[in-house]
Amino acid sequence: MTAAARRPGGRLGRLLPAGPAGAKRTPFVLLVVVLLGSGLIGLLVLNSSLNQGSFELSRLEKQTTELTDEQQSLQQDVDKLSAPDALDRRARELGMVPGGNPAFLGPDGTVHGSPSPAPEGDEPVSYTVPVQPQPPAPLQAPAAPGAPTAPDAIPGHDAAPPARTDVQATPTPGR
Repeated sequence: MTAAARRPGGRLGRLLPAGPAGAKRTPFVLLVVVLLGSGLIGLLVLNSSLNQGSFELSRLEKQTTELTDEQQSLQQDVDKLSAPDALDRRARELGMVPGGNPAFLGPDGTVHGSPSPAPEGDEPVSYTVPVQPQPPAPLQAPAAPGAPTAPDAIPGHDAAPPARTDVQATPTPGR
């Protein structure tokens, strides 16, 4: 048997390099240790920033809940103050009185409804449904120049304006 075969490990002994191999492995081991250490430090920093974001999120959710409750409370106050009886009471405290029946002006200048003055003091006011304004009359196509028009065709006018006879059409050159 050869000397290599007699050594313990036999064939495995031949695979291992002979001589100082530790000097070649040191930079690789240091690189692996540095990479693992920097990875662990990176995970620690990432975990810390996630926890900080979680605390900030919890604080903002709590603040949102508080502000929502405050908004709902303020909306209830507005609803109470804008109720008709509350508005009536506050208006009377300011010396205001309810108005009478309104009147409306139509597009042709006619008055719809019968206006009445506001009551004096604390007299009760009886409200009636106001007369709805009439829709405007449908527009008619303009008549041809010089054609006679009916006097009632134009609301608010007694007669149609006289047709102009001094206007003459002149042909446009090139057409």
